[in-house]
Amino acid sequence: MQRLLSYTTFILLLGVTSCKKFLEQPPDNRAVLNSPEKVSQLLGTAYPQANYMAFCESISDNVADKGIGALERTNIDPFNFKDVANTEEDSPEFYWNACYKAIAAANQALESCAKAKDPANYTAQKGEALVCRAYAHFMLVTFFSKAYDATTAGSDPGIPYVLQPEKVVFQQYERKTVQYVYDMIEKDLTEGLSLIDDKHYGVPRYHFTKAAAHAFASRFYLFKREYAKVVEHASMVFPNNNVVAMLRPWNTEYRILTYNELWARYAKATEPANLLLAETRSVWARNYAGVRYGLDYSKSNEIIVAPNVTGGTRVFWYQLYTAGTNNYFIPKVNEYFVRESVNAEIGFPYVMVPLFTAEEVLFNRAEANVYLNRIDDVLSDLNTYASTRIFNYNASTHAITASRIRSFYRTSDVQQGALATVMDFKRAEFVQEGMRWFDLLRYKVPVVHPTAEGPVLTLAADDPMRVFQIPDVAKLAGISQNPRK
Repeated sequence: MQRLLSYTTFILLLGVTSCKKFLEQPPDNRAVLNSPEKVSQLLGTAYPQANYMAFCESISDNVADKGIGALERTNIDPFNFKDVANTEEDSPEFYWNACYKAIAAANQALESCAKAKDPANYTAQKGEALVCRAYAHFMLVTFFSKAYDATTAGSDPGIPYVLQPEKVVFQQYERKTVQYVYDMIEKDLTEGLSLIDDKHYGVPRYHFTKAAAHAFASRFYLFKREYAKVVEHASMVFPNNNVVAMLRPWNTEYRILTYNELWARYAKATEPANLLLAETRSVWARNYAGVRYGLDYSKSNEIIVAPNVTGGTRVFWYQLYTAGTNNYFIPKVNEYFVRESVNAEIGFPYVMVPLFTAEEVLFNRAEANVYLNRIDDVLSDLNTYASTRIFNYNASTHAITASRIRSFYRTSDVQQGALATVMDFKRAEFVQEGMRWFDLLRYKVPVVHPTAEGPVLTLAADDPMRVFQIPDVAKLAGISQNPRK
């Protein structure tokens, strides 16, 4: 009997040990983040894989009602200053979800870095994750809260700043304030920037390199109106202030490209101007050439063809006209289609989006220097930019000077004239990319949309429709929506 009990006990212990070993194994083939390389792979998904161009461009003053063209809700509703009745790609709701997915990936990476046995080996990954988290929250608070205003940010509702991986179904969140969100963004951005190491990137343009993180910082502080910091971070993007080499060569190399060559090159990882690229699911590339509300003849003349302060002709306005829709477009937003499988006929359209470019950083620095009253520095940056954009540029005839600014803008205030110059160049540079909306938000500029039917729609400086609506589904997490009229 004792022998039988011994055998039985041995078998039971063996079974318990085997069971324990079995239960310690992952229930499926999920990845285990147990190395810096695996965390880096996860961080490839910590960038919002959604495109804001459609709804930002359509709500801005870059578009007109052509009376004809494709009817897309992500184009129609923003133009009419209504909540977008669409949840698919290119909608605000799709962008909201993509940002929080990116934040979830960043938070998971940060947790893995913190729990690693050798956290010192995860420093670069931690830096990228922090900046990714800061960026996604910044874009969310920009679109779904009021623009930062130091006098009201402490009371304006922000968006949930998520710091932990989501592990509870219907986790409850609170919006807190715009000021709180900005404080958290700055904390993550500052710490993360100091940890980033470019040597860890196989294809740097798809990650927050030091340059891309400084570019983000220059935008962040521009919104915050801390102009000395804008200049500080922007200058870090241009080693030895060699700006020209990083700008798009519109009046030289780009000028002789075919349309297809330009489409292929504009958002390429090897293009020095592209500081950070993101793969986004989007149909904007196929839509922006023919939607009803877009760049028509009058808007093209207003933004692109109109005389500029140099007295020369902008050469990069390499426009295509779409017959039947009265639409002008620049061949820079390109689509690539990903099939669900090798033999599949269905799949998803994607657009590579330049999230940060050398041109934006240069404009950020110039604008900041306007407010710092460093007009000579502003003129230097503007002339550098113009040298890559004006047809047959000649410094002796096209140079931008203080007197030329006063004369062109008919003002005695050179600061105001310099600011107008920056804004005009910037508006034209990023037409059809949605960037204009950022400046309209920052300066609380009213937007006027005449319609083909007659009524004129106006989005006032304090109109609640300037803030995109938080998705209905977010109410399940306790998140209140934005007020409406």
